[in-house]
Amino acid sequence: MTYTFPDTPATAPVAPKTAYLIASGDLRESANVAGWPTQATMEADITRAFEALGWSIIRANGIDPETGHGFISSQRMGLEVFKTIPADAPLIVAEAVWQYSHHVLAGLRTHEGPILTVANFAGDWPGLVGLLGLNAGLTKMNKPYSTIWSVDFTDDWFAAGLAEWVETGTITHDDSHVRALPELPASPERDLGYALGDQLLRDKAIIGVFDEGCMGMYNAIFDDELLNKTGIYKERLSQSALYAEMLRVTDEEAAAVGAWLTEKGMTFRLGTDEATELTETQLQWQYKMYIAALRISDDFGLDAVGIQYQQGLKDLVPASDLAEGILNSTERPPVFSRDGKRELHAGRAFPHFNEADEGVAVDALVTDRVWTAMGMVPDNTLHDVRWGEEYDGQFVWVYEISGSVPASHLGGWQNAEGWRQDPVFFPAGGSTINGISKPGELVLSRVFIADDQLQVDIFRGSAIELPAEETERRKQATNPEWPIAHVVLHGVSRDQFMARHKANHVQMVYADDAQSADKALLAKAAMFERMGLIVNLIGDVAI
Repeated sequence: MTYTFPDTPATAPVAPKTAYLIASGDLRESANVAGWPTQATMEADITRAFEALGWSIIRANGIDPETGHGFISSQRMGLEVFKTIPADAPLIVAEAVWQYSHHVLAGLRTHEGPILTVANFAGDWPGLVGLLGLNAGLTKMNKPYSTIWSVDFTDDWFAAGLAEWVETGTITHDDSHVRALPELPASPERDLGYALGDQLLRDKAIIGVFDEGCMGMYNAIFDDELLNKTGIYKERLSQSALYAEMLRVTDEEAAAVGAWLTEKGMTFRLGTDEATELTETQLQWQYKMYIAALRISDDFGLDAVGIQYQQGLKDLVPASDLAEGILNSTERPPVFSRDGKRELHAGRAFPHFNEADEGVAVDALVTDRVWTAMGMVPDNTLHDVRWGEEYDGQFVWVYEISGSVPASHLGGWQNAEGWRQDPVFFPAGGSTINGISKPGELVLSRVFIADDQLQVDIFRGSAIELPAEETERRKQATNPEWPIAHVVLHGVSRDQFMARHKANHVQMVYADDAQSADKALLAKAAMFERMGLIVNLIGDVAI
């Protein structure tokens, strides 16, 4: 018999001092088109920096004449582009925008040459957010890589990092701020953490995931074999079921949520143009999502819930952020069972993990239980590590998320204002919970996968108050419709954080004061340890 064998492509040689460059993009074409000018400028800056070292850059794919951009915009496209890249070539993944990591992970997983991820450190386009997400994915799949970032790609630190990479294939960053959790001496906080950990392992918990893999975040999907060891199990749910439940919520029930928020002092910037402005119709859908999410959580006996929204619901209903932020608030509108006989989770926040990020799910569940047991407000949220600059002699991070903060972080509902989401990313609109996070002491953390194990980095920080004009400048430099937190990390520099952090997200919770924050961090670390996670202390931590 005659068989048809596939062709085996010839291996292309790599010219000396030559690196290939790719850019993973968004799945939303509107975002790719809007972000391309910034990406093109950054790629030109990177190319000049390599040319100064005597190296040449080859872009693995050209600019598409139909779309007008050069982003890899799907997983299939990523597979095709990688066919053109020699397997052993030095490879640069350059990111000036948010990117869907799964577009390029298949090619990166099998690439044999040195990999360098590069991002702009800027506020207007979230390249550094995309970089952190991609790095976390590479870490999860145990793929070696180097990483670097710059404001303008001309500074000496960036140039030295590139020189190290072209010479050795790696870049070494300072990790002196990281240490392992030591053996914890007996204390009320340690004993509380151990007891809560034992309870979770014994009684178990369920997190409801409305579709996994939001926005290409491979790093945010936790395998059951790792998750179940901690006592946490998944209930896999479909966003179509959430939408169907929203259709069952009455207009009167939705209106009651809006009336409650108005009575508490929240205001909304309303208009009439559905395409560009926030409308009452959009708000009604968001209120229905809040009610529907709680009712489905009640149906399945969930301990926390996560809504993907992007891409699944974005073309159907307004943004999930308002519903998510209400869920994460202890003080929130009452929701009753379908028969009206039971108030659901009365007097409690119901932990929601934004963007169905399962690292956030684990953290939110633990934080809620530790803070509640210690008598503190447990409201917690993720933030994008968005950007930052020095102010008055210290580096102040801009933490922002797309609107889903608990109102307590802003000092109450009276300090929250609803703005319409950007039509480029949210075609159906919807309100944010906009405001400025109050000054206070923070415990920050991230649960992630590295070396095939669940790990957590825990660190301390402070939310500070900046002058109104500086706050406004930072909001305008990023997303003014989103809530902002001005965060100073304790004992962690900008570059130490960027080199170490294994996620685009960070979890944030307030404590009553510095002493309470230190005690709560210890109890949280103890609970994580009891659950079997590797606990890493980051920066100045009082343990």
